[in-house]
Amino acid sequence: MEPLWGLLRRATIYRRVEGPQPGHLEEEEEEGEEGAEPPASFCPMELKGPETLGSRQGRPGNIPWAAAGQKAAPYLVLTALLIFTGAFLLGYVAFRGTCQACGDSVLVVGDDVNYEQGLDFHQGTLYWSDLQAMFLRHLGEGRLEDTMRQTSRRERVAGSAGMAALAQDILATLSRQKLDHVWTDTHYVGLQFPDPAHPNTLHWVDTAGRAGEQLQLEDPDAYCPYSATGNATGELVYAHYGRPEDLQDLRARGVEPAGRLLLVRVGVTSFAQKVASAQAFGARGVLIYPDPADFSLDAHKLGLASHRAVYGHVHLGTGDPYTPGFPSFNQTQFPPVESSGLPSIPAQPISGDIASQLLGKLKGPVAPQEWQGHLPGPPYHLGPGPGLLLEVNNHKASTPINNIFGCIEGLSEPDHYVVIGAQRDAWGPGAAKSAVGTAILLELVRTFSSMVSNGFRPRRSLLFISWDGGDFGSVGSTEWLEGYLSVLHLKAVVYVSLDNAVMGDDKFHAKTSPLLISLIESILKQVDSPNHSGQTLYQQVVVTNPSWDAEVIRPLPMDSSAYSFTAFAGVPAVEFSFLEDDQAYPFLHTKEDTYENLHRMLRGRLPAVAQAVAQLAGLLLIRLSHDHLLPLDFGRYGDVVLRHIGSLNEFSGDLKARGLTLQWVYSARGDYIRAAEKLRKEIYSSEERDERLMRMYNVRIMRVEFYFLSQYVSPADSPFRHIFLGRGDHTLGALLDHLRLLRADSGVEPGLGFQESRFRRQLALLTWTLQGAANALSGDVWNIDNNF
Repeated sequence: MEPLWGLLRRATIYRRVEGPQPGHLEEEEEEGEEGAEPPASFCPMELKGPETLGSRQGRPGNIPWAAAGQKAAPYLVLTALLIFTGAFLLGYVAFRGTCQACGDSVLVVGDDVNYEQGLDFHQGTLYWSDLQAMFLRHLGEGRLEDTMRQTSRRERVAGSAGMAALAQDILATLSRQKLDHVWTDTHYVGLQFPDPAHPNTLHWVDTAGRAGEQLQLEDPDAYCPYSATGNATGELVYAHYGRPEDLQDLRARGVEPAGRLLLVRVGVTSFAQKVASAQAFGARGVLIYPDPADFSLDAHKLGLASHRAVYGHVHLGTGDPYTPGFPSFNQTQFPPVESSGLPSIPAQPISGDIASQLLGKLKGPVAPQEWQGHLPGPPYHLGPGPGLLLEVNNHKASTPINNIFGCIEGLSEPDHYVVIGAQRDAWGPGAAKSAVGTAILLELVRTFSSMVSNGFRPRRSLLFISWDGGDFGSVGSTEWLEGYLSVLHLKAVVYVSLDNAVMGDDKFHAKTSPLLISLIESILKQVDSPNHSGQTLYQQVVVTNPSWDAEVIRPLPMDSSAYSFTAFAGVPAVEFSFLEDDQAYPFLHTKEDTYENLHRMLRGRLPAVAQAVAQLAGLLLIRLSHDHLLPLDFGRYGDVVLRHIGSLNEFSGDLKARGLTLQWVYSARGDYIRAAEKLRKEIYSSEERDERLMRMYNVRIMRVEFYFLSQYVSPADSPFRHIFLGRGDHTLGALLDHLRLLRADSGVEPGLGFQESRFRRQLALLTWTLQGAANALSGDVWNIDNNF
């Protein structure tokens, strides 16, 4: 028994050791209490072979204490075995899953069911609260405010010398961190700039069509990149925000936009959408101005100076419009084509002062009350007014831009990337546009680098990117996607954008893919509100609207770098924004977008709000990069499909009258919902420690967004192939617009009404893309169970 007793006395246990390597586990010998000795009745026993019955009869009488020991021995052995077995089982439960060949990550066990562990058990169990505390501790050691201020004061127009210097500084900053890889990616893109020798001009035109007095543009550096160049002459018409419904309303009121110049307001839609709508209605040119009515009417709040114009590109798309569908590594290798999103009419931003002069000259009907703004002068009229001559002399220049990358390799899934990025360039000071995002990005790099130095290692790779050319329509990010799409659609898990992150502090919006909604809800419950003490961001939201997602969630807009990731590459993406409750941030894309104005706009809370964004993004990155099972809610798309396709029901009677049916798209919808539910049940009943199985599930989950890219249209002709978020005849939105023509007035021009052949093609594209998503979610081909 002595060997067994010694074994029990020397049982190995593990304890956490605080020191230079937090979370390290050290072996120690479990000692009994000082001076403890074995019980008196427990004696060493000589091990002998079995005795025969005859030999026992001839033995001398037993010594009393020896006889007692012999009687107690079986019970002592049994007791020892029970203790040993209990200790073994306890150790197995505590340390099951241990892998002797694992690396240096930490074990993560979370309060949330989606929290899964890493692979390394040498450093002990690190709960979600511990990992969260580690992140927040290192994040709080940074200099976020100083970085925002310094970045906003640097010249950083894409292609400029200032941008080149900033790029070198950021590259050096990343190189000093504990990253596995740091590199740059250069693209040669076509950008458009104003011509200082031939500035853009605006003149009155007399009744004979001759150019007269020039209206002096007070902000001559403001321009619309990718505007058509040349002259446009026509009478002026006021068209509100320049939306299609605004232009239709103009026609209904007897004011024809075709053949005229349109005066439209900043806001609601992008510059590119305004110009595209004007072109579609036959306008000759567009003037875009900021109206005070779209900003705060509170005299105590900051407002945009009346002589300031607003910058904005007018390419209805993203990336380099001169190499659509191709990466701009070397333009000479590609045919001389242009994006269909480039406008054929000129556009120019003007100030509120110039717009006030123009509105004062308009005649015709008085604009509707909801179209009235707050420029000084009489009520706005629709026009037409006097003739104008708009001359745009912008020039195209082949310009090198540089994206900068830093990577922390994942331990067990290094080939799956969680990507976070921020635009670096800006037309003006760009504090809100890009300085805040750049500063947060650098702080997250530093924070995660410090965590790696203290033992953290994510399962999946973290990829940090500083984009160039963002002010020209997400050029840097889109060109990178185009260049590496064949890799990224298989490996990129999620994209998180830090652009436009802080433009207020009252409201919080998340422009996102549906796959991330549930995860965002979870993270909002763990981040403190920057301006409501004692409340989380989630509590701040539900106070005003119990339906938190209706208050927070928005679709991804085309002018976000996140849009291309989802609509073009099929990668789920999100962009966070803090906004003012009662006004839009008035300085965005102007020369007044300074750190000081943004700081004053937030009443001194800019650092606190930026810190909240950094916490949101950082906790999101931890979950996405370290959870054993990807926390993407693939079932959420079932709700999206139901909601969108449910809107088709109102047209079923009209189609039935024509011998057409929506039955097949309904069947595809059902197949997707069943496939999602089946996968959910498989995951729920599976062994979560089966690495091979979990990876198979993760691959299916991370590609759900890609499944909604139509495989039946060309990426070069229709780059945004997403059937819910994209643009083109293959989308659900285009199908619904076409179906509405079934009920249009009989006065629709020939060829512009409902066309059965077009409808059949649209329905086929939608049906088979949705069916393909259902089949892919089902897994292997032998698991597909559909109704077709």
